[in-house]
Parts: sequence; C-alpha cells; structure tokens
Amino acid sequence: MEAKKDRKGYSKYIKWIAYCLDLAILNLCIYVLPLILDFKYPMLFQLYISVTWILISVVNQYYDIYRYTKITHIGSLLIKQFFTFSIILYAYIGFFMEKFVSRWQLAIYLLTVFGLIVFVKFSFRLLLIKYRRIFGRNIRKVVVLGSGKKPKQLIKVLKENEEFGFEFVKQFNLKEESINLSKIYEFISKNKIDELYCSINELSNKQIQNLINFCDSNIITLKFIPDNKNIFQKKLKFEYYDFLPILSLRNIPLEHPFNAFIKRSFDILFSLMVYIFLLSWLTPLIALLIYIDNPGPIYFIQNRPGYKGEGFTCYKFRTMKINNSTEVSATRNDARVTKLGKFLRRTSLDELPQFINVLIGNMSVVGPRPHLWKQNEQYGEEIKKYMVRHYVKPGITGLAQSKGFRGGIETQDDIINRIRYDVFYIENWSFLLDIRIIIQTFLNIFKGEENAY
Repeated sequence: MEAKKDRKGYSKYIKWIAYCLDLAILNLCIYVLPLILDFKYPMLFQLYISVTWILISVVNQYYDIYRYTKITHIGSLLIKQFFTFSIILYAYIGFFMEKFVSRWQLAIYLLTVFGLIVFVKFSFRLLLIKYRRIFGRNIRKVVVLGSGKKPKQLIKVLKENEEFGFEFVKQFNLKEESINLSKIYEFISKNKIDELYCSINELSNKQIQNLINFCDSNIITLKFIPDNKNIFQKKLKFEYYDFLPILSLRNIPLEHPFNAFIKRSFDILFSLMVYIFLLSWLTPLIALLIYIDNPGPIYFIQNRPGYKGEGFTCYKFRTMKINNSTEVSATRNDARVTKLGKFLRRTSLDELPQFINVLIGNMSVVGPRPHLWKQNEQYGEEIKKYMVRHYVKPGITGLAQSKGFRGGIETQDDIINRIRYDVFYIENWSFLLDIRIIIQTFLNIFKGEENAY
C-alpha cells in the first residue's frame, strides 16, 4: 500500500513544543528574578516545579487543546492550572523548610510566570493559525457524509472558522442514486482526505461498519455527527466544534502527550542501556561471526511501513545469504538462512540493531512488528483492522510476539491473531503493559520459540 503523504506539517510536535516552552519559562524565570539566591537547593526546586507542573497538567488535561478548542476553554484551563500550581509552589517552602525564601518574591515569580505563559500560549496559537493560512500546511482535508441539518451546520462551522485548520472538500448525499460508498471511497483516496465526518441517522448499521473498516484500512480519521445508532454502544470520545458535538470512534492512549512522553523517554533510556551494556561488545563479535559464516554485509537494511504508513529504514543483522528475494518473508527451513542466521533468528539477536531505529525515533521498543510492504498490501485488503496497527510506531517486540505469534505466516489465523493482539495493544496501552511484554520476550528467548525461524 502506498504510504500516505504527510500533509499535517508539524502537528505531532505542537504539544511537545508547548511543554518545552512552559517548562523553559518556569525554570528561566528563577534565574532572571533574584529568587534563586534564596534557595538552599536550587536544583531541587527546579526539579520540583518541573515535575509538579507536568503532573498537574496531566490531571487538569491542560495540554489537551485542539485546533477547534474555544478561547474560553483555554482560559479556564490556564486558571485551573495556575491555581493548583500556586498551592503546590507555596507548599515547597514548608515541605523543604526553606525559611529564607520570601513569600512576596515567590508571588512575583508566580505572576511573572503566569503572564509570560499566557502571552506565549496565545501568541503560539496565533502563529499556528497564521502558519496554516500562509503556507497551507497543518491543514486537514475533510469530507462530510450526509445532507441533513447537522452536516450543514458542521460545514458552516468549518468554513467560518479558518483558525481550526480544516479544509472542507466535498459533501456527499447517499440519498442520491448516483452516489454510493464505492464512489466516496474512490474520491477520498484520490484526493488524500484526512478526516471523514458522517451523519449517523443517514446511514445503515452495515454502512457504518463498512465505513469503519475502510477508514481503519486507509488510516483516515472517522468521526460521527451524533444520533441514536448502535455506534453509541462503543467507547466514544465527545468533542465540540464551536457548539456542535462530534464523536471520535477510537481513543488511542499514546496520542495523549504525557503517555507519549513516558513511552519515548523509556525507549531512549532502555536503548542507551542496551547499547552501553550489550551492543558495545556484542556487535563486533556478531559482525565477525557473520563475516566468517557468510562473507558480505553485516547489516540487512530494508524499507518497511511504519507510523501512519510512512516508510522507514529498518536495520537487522544479516541472517541470509545474499539474494534477490528480500520482499519474501522467511519460511521454515528456508534455504536462504545461514547457519549462524538460524541461531540469531531463534534467539532474536538479529533484531538488536533496531535499537538504532528506536533512538532515531521511527520505532519503539514495544509495538506492532513492522511487516513487509508486500504483506501490507495483501493483508491491508484481506484483514479487517489491519491498518490500525499503523496508528503507533512499530516495535522491536510486541504483544503478539510475546504471545508466540511470530515467524512466518502459514495460515490465515496466524495473521488474524497478530492483528487482534496489535489492536488490543494500541487501544489499551499502558507503561506496565510494555514492561510485561519486554519481560515475556526475554523469557521466550531463553526458553526458545518454535516459530522463531
């Protein structure tokens, strides 16, 4: 399947930039003001305010601000955040016995920080709006399905609120005889549509399920204009565009900036530990053995589909003889696999270079395994929810692999079970789940796996 072109600009970095700007203001203001001289342990104070700010923001959902969020809601989040932060800030004095710190200076610090963060927050928001208008980047192309009152209201909201960053492309009415879902799908694919909004009361349950499958397979955001269909039985997320309620079908935990921060931080720390304590001495040894066993390149480098269906360069230790069939996955007793390669595959040591990918940022320690492009094209059409696995970064190991679903795909059940576990992982991610998967993966390596070939 062709990788979907990224038209969203730098939207995935916006929350991270907001975090960094606020934390920079919190810490730099300590030095700009004479406040830092009064603390016995300045570094402890900086750590305290940084950690508590992040924790408070998670509880208050302070950074859960979207392109359609109202200014009044942003204002209420600011007040709630600083009210809680001020209490935590003054609690530091009593908790750490900082008797020389002036309460008045602390108040000046708090007001200065509040003023700067408010200014930066709204300036940054204004710059994003200008960025979208001038450069045409970070724009979401939208198709609306339905002809009733609410779809018309949504189209009006999207057109009148350019700051939201949506580009309304087309409206479809299924009541017209010349329009069917196949034509809509063709239009969406041809015009690289990012989001599809559907009026539920104009669709049958079968059509709704068909739309869900299509959007899952093509990594398109599907949202519903609410009604009383069976779709309400699912776990849904309410959002408001102006005063119009919109339903999001899938809520992915790793889309939350704090969860993403925890996972990325762990990925970096874990990968660095692997490189320092394991790969620093193991890589030269494996490289020598590979060359002795079968002279040639040490690494096998291949482009594979990753996050949002975009291709990335995946690294592995070479386990096969040089051949021209790299897009064909290994099978049991594959003649292409070298003697050393069999051992590396059975112990999963061939995957270790992928910690390079983790440090670069196009893979994670835990996530759905990156498949071949050929497999993506085949199973993306055959298996329901297959493309959902691209909503997160691929991993060195995953829930499916820890449960024994690895190696070649010999039956339809093999791939179906992998996708079932991948989707469960994406929709139910937690840091503890990642730890459990890593531990289980290590145990599987030592006890051996039948499907590791």
